[in-house]
This record gives sequence, C-alpha cells and structure tokens, in this order.
Amino acid sequence: MISSTDTLIRAELISFARDPGNGDTPQPGSLEHYGDGLLWLKGQHIHAVGHFSEIAPSLPEGSHVLDYRDKLIMPGFIDTHVHYVQLDIMASYGRQLLDWLNDYTFPEECRFANHAHAEALSNAFLDEMLRAGTTSAQVFGSSHPGSVDAFFTACQKRQLRMLVGKVLMDRNGPEALMDGASGIADSERLIGDWHGNGRLGYSVTPRFAPTSTKTQMDAAGALLRNDSSLWLQTHLAENSGELDWVAELFPGSRDYLAVYEEAGLVGPRSTFAHGIHLTNGMRQRLADRGANVAFCPSSNLFLGSGLFDREAADQTGMAFTFASDIGAGTDLSGFATLKAAYQLGQLGGQPLTAWQGFYGLTLGNAKALSLDSYIGRLAPTLEADFIVIDTRATPLLSRRASHCTTLGERLFALMMLADDRAIYETWAGGQCQHRRDL
Repeated sequence: MISSTDTLIRAELISFARDPGNGDTPQPGSLEHYGDGLLWLKGQHIHAVGHFSEIAPSLPEGSHVLDYRDKLIMPGFIDTHVHYVQLDIMASYGRQLLDWLNDYTFPEECRFANHAHAEALSNAFLDEMLRAGTTSAQVFGSSHPGSVDAFFTACQKRQLRMLVGKVLMDRNGPEALMDGASGIADSERLIGDWHGNGRLGYSVTPRFAPTSTKTQMDAAGALLRNDSSLWLQTHLAENSGELDWVAELFPGSRDYLAVYEEAGLVGPRSTFAHGIHLTNGMRQRLADRGANVAFCPSSNLFLGSGLFDREAADQTGMAFTFASDIGAGTDLSGFATLKAAYQLGQLGGQPLTAWQGFYGLTLGNAKALSLDSYIGRLAPTLEADFIVIDTRATPLLSRRASHCTTLGERLFALMMLADDRAIYETWAGGQCQHRRDL
C-alpha cells in the first residue's frame, strides 16, 4: 500500500552487499546495481529496492514517482573522523601536526566556550557536510561540553545519524581547554542526555595520549566498560614527532598503542585516526580487538604526515575506514577523500579501485562503526540516507562520462573528477536535506 509518507524515486541505483575485494571487478554478489531502478521509501526507512520494471506493477495506478533516470543514487557517504570545531581553520598554511595544534587548533577551539559560536558553527558544518553528500559522521567537538550540546541539537533537528564526543584533555594544552576533573563528569552527563537519543550516539573522545593523563584515560576506559554501546575516538601514530613525545610521556608502555590498551580503550567500537606509523604487530593487535583506523588521506598529505599502508592493513586483517579529518583535511567531499586515497596509494604501489572506494565510504565505514544495521546500503528496513548524484554535473564530468564504456570507468571518473557540484540532492532520515542550487 502507498501512504502519504511514501516516496518513490526512479533512478540508477548502486549499493554494496559486502566487500567487493581488491580486484579490478567486484566479487560476485557484492555489487547491487539497477540501471533503471526504483527506491521506495516509507517514512524514514527504505521499503523496497529493485528494478523498476519488477516493482512498478505492484504500485497503485497514478502513483507519483520522482523521475531521476538521468541521475545515480548511492547510500550517503559516511565520514569516520572529522572535527566540526576546526571548520574555520581549513587551509591554514604550512605546519606539521604538533605545530598545527599549537598555532591553529587550540586557539580556534578556545572560541567554543561561547555557546552561540558553537551553535553557528554546528549549523554551518552540517550545511557543508550535507552539501558534500555526507549523511553520517563520527565527530570531535571541543573540550567544552556546550560544543557537543550545540552539535547534537543541530543534528537532532535534522534527524541525522551521528556520533559525537567532547574532547577530553587535562594537560599539555592552553588552560582554556583543560577540563581537569570535570571532563569525565561532563562526558557522563552528555552520554545521559544524548546517547541513544533518536539517531544519535556518543563517542568517548580523549584527543590523544599526550593531552590526557593516565588517570583521565583510565576513567575514559571505565566509561566504555560500563556501557558497551558507546564508541571511542582518538588519534594514533600520525606523526613521527608525536611518537617520540608519547614515548617520553609514557616510558613504561611498550609502544603508543599500548598506552590505549592499558586504559581499556581498544575495542570493536574504537576508531584510531591515522595509524600511519604502525608496526605489523600493532596492526595485528588492533585487528584482534576489532578496532579500526581512520585513513585520512587529504590530511596526511596536507600535514606531510606520511603514507598509510592499506596493503599492510589488509594483510593483518586490520579494519580501516575513510575520513576527511577536517580541519587538516582539505575537503569534506567523499569524492575528494577517495581521490587523495588513490593518489597516496599510487605512491605506495597500492592503487585504490572505485569499487573499494565507494564500498568503503558507504557500507565499509558503516560496518566498522557498527552502524551497518541502520545505514550504508540501499536495502529494505535500513534508514533512508542516500545521495542523488549528477554524473554530468560539470562540462568536464559530462565529457568524460560520454567516453566511459563500463560502470567501473564511470565510477572511477566520479572518484577523480567529482566534487560537491555532483551532489544533486542529499537525503537523510527519508527527507531531502540538501538540494543543489540550479
């Protein structure tokens, strides 16, 4: 039956049922592609997906169908590591990680003590995120609990599925950002107010080992032990200078990862941003605990941090995800993230296929965040988070598309040439949240 809350969209549909593998063509059964498909929404969820010719006969006569046959629909992109509070310092010139923090990040984040500022930036960030086709993300606030309240409130109004956390830091930063004894208590209050509230989830968020004492990290681990439905996000092994600093601060720990292991922060809902300078032993330990590393290619290039080794991750079974890492990242667009990932992969002899890239930004990232029962795929019962892509959005894209003879070529061209102009619409929770200006 069709009701007033149903939406019917006719378009080309692409989704993944599982990992397509590393080959030039996707593994059998991994790709779901309908050249002339129908996406049927009931409220916030997907009711049916399939070939238009097979579903259309079951529709009542005169049913209104949005005709997007010249467009491509995919699940919404998912960003596993991003700092909304750093939106305004994107494209700040010329620093590596530790200088970047001191010169740009810390002064900027001090501004989020002002709740009105946090509200304004929350909405500005979400506008840009949706414009880029990202429907879900795992997000760092600042160390001010109000920055997280503001962001959760903005997400709630838009009915977005988001993971967010207040930064924990009680040393090695400006006094205005130190949370001391209140950090854990503030986190507990935020968890009580927001975790599991609608489509929202809480990520416990120590910034990284150098800015949290062992006492604070142990307390963060206790939060995770008390509630296994929480997430954890932090940074790991991004920069060689950072590794040296951690070794000085934690001389009793065998390596950087062990600092987090000893605090109980490494588990199946843990995301460690970057993971560039890891040994295979560390990768294996992450794999054994089900944690994932957020691969942030544009940020790694911008800060000169190094080359993430996807092949080593695969060989050890360590899960990795794709992320923008704004503000050191240079673009919120998932297309830009995949483009940078391909370019970095080429330098290491590990080129990224379009199949791997788009699977990673959708179902792959959802699986790593334990969200695949809600998002990441165009499938019945899942939440209706998806993007409508104009594959001819620019003259150059249109020209390139006219020379593509296979689906793989078309997707690769999108990965390399598309930007936010290719996002015609972004839908989240069954509602169109962004429509490109025509």
